[in-house]
Amino acid sequence: METPDKEVFRDSIGTIDEEGNRAWVFPKKPKGRYYDKRKIVSYFLLAFMFVSPFLKVNGNQFMMMNVLERRFNIFGFPFWPQDFHLLVIAMIIGVIFITFFTVGFGRIFCGWICPQTIFLEMVFRRIEYWIDGDRNKQKKLAKQEWNAEKIRKRLLKWFVYLIISFMIANTFLAFLIGSDKLIQHIKDGPLDHLDTLFPLLIFTAVFYFIFAWFREQVCIIACPYGRLQGVLLDNKSIIVAYDHVRGEGDNGRKKFKKKEARQELGHGDCIDCLQCVHVCPTGIDIRNGTQLECVNCTACIDECDDIMDKVGYPKGLIRYASENEIEKNEKFSFTPRLKGYTAVLVILIGLLIGMLFLRNDVEARVLRLPGQLYEHKDNNVISNVFTYKLVNKTSEDINHVSFKLRNQKGEIKLVSTSDDFIVQQQGLAEGTLFIEINKSDLKGDKNKLTIDVYSNGKLIETTTVNFLGPRSYN
Repeated sequence: METPDKEVFRDSIGTIDEEGNRAWVFPKKPKGRYYDKRKIVSYFLLAFMFVSPFLKVNGNQFMMMNVLERRFNIFGFPFWPQDFHLLVIAMIIGVIFITFFTVGFGRIFCGWICPQTIFLEMVFRRIEYWIDGDRNKQKKLAKQEWNAEKIRKRLLKWFVYLIISFMIANTFLAFLIGSDKLIQHIKDGPLDHLDTLFPLLIFTAVFYFIFAWFREQVCIIACPYGRLQGVLLDNKSIIVAYDHVRGEGDNGRKKFKKKEARQELGHGDCIDCLQCVHVCPTGIDIRNGTQLECVNCTACIDECDDIMDKVGYPKGLIRYASENEIEKNEKFSFTPRLKGYTAVLVILIGLLIGMLFLRNDVEARVLRLPGQLYEHKDNNVISNVFTYKLVNKTSEDINHVSFKLRNQKGEIKLVSTSDDFIVQQQGLAEGTLFIEINKSDLKGDKNKLTIDVYSNGKLIETTTVNFLGPRSYN
């Protein structure tokens, strides 16, 4: 069965030609009210990204994802591997939050918040407009022979791209290994830290490749979110949409002519100027309907509104709207599906907040030494050997740490350290201890003991262990 002409566009993507080669996109420089708002949001997020690894809150890096050392800071709060369940819940909340907004408002995340879109549209393309010029000049330069002008512009653009990619890579590395360590490595010199230099160069090359060449292909080919939206969207979702009812009329779109009675002739308000296509950063025609390549960047809205102003037609031919609003004039409503996502979000956020309040600043774990049972000592004393691990999640040292048994006669002896010691800020203290209890005070071969951890005489954590003794026969 042959595909109708109006659906041919769905058989391929706009950035690949009929021979399978890359069709380079030269989008027109956008302008308008939505673009101005996107610039404000984008520059705020860019500032946040570049500054947050170097901010400190109570001595903690504001944002850090140190996977190698398994240390994470989120908004100044340190998280350790023992808090991994909190990170999992936070990630689930993030996924559901994006899903919620996709169901309600389409790919608003892609157009307004996604780092790929922000860097490409608000940084690298703006540099390209500054060096190469707007759409027509870029196309002319691409076809131009390699003369002095083209070489100069290409080298300048590539050099600026490389510098920015290097800056992004350094910031990315600050998130991963910590800004203090990165700054120290810079002071020491790159040759003294080759284990940092090589990842930095790899990150720089990856970012340069993405933003200098791969570009919108990330959104179209690599990112699965575009395909996921086909499952999440429905006719009630608010998306960047072309009002085909108003734009096409009964007899379709038509080029603009002054003093022509378009409505009487049955033509819609779309004057087929193709400006919405020329300004699109992924090279699609929004008039074809919802497409996976559309990132909801609103550039076509601004351009169409500008054209409608010039020809004296009402704005909003392309706008934020749902299919039901366009076809049935139904306004947005909070559907049962959105209510379900909201309920799940509220529950998970409440659970996360509760777990954060219950989270201890110090975590203690005492475990039996593998392969060891118990030992008989003088005066009918039974001894068990354990390993302990104390994690200090705060930005201050914990001084004079000691262990005490709760509701049980006995003694705790530390190996190779004093009875009280220090756990350094965001540090780990571990070692070996013996618990000694008189046999007469035991209630069988397995006894559950509660161990309290004190700092300067103040209880800071509690943990439990099983103490083994000889089996009693009655």
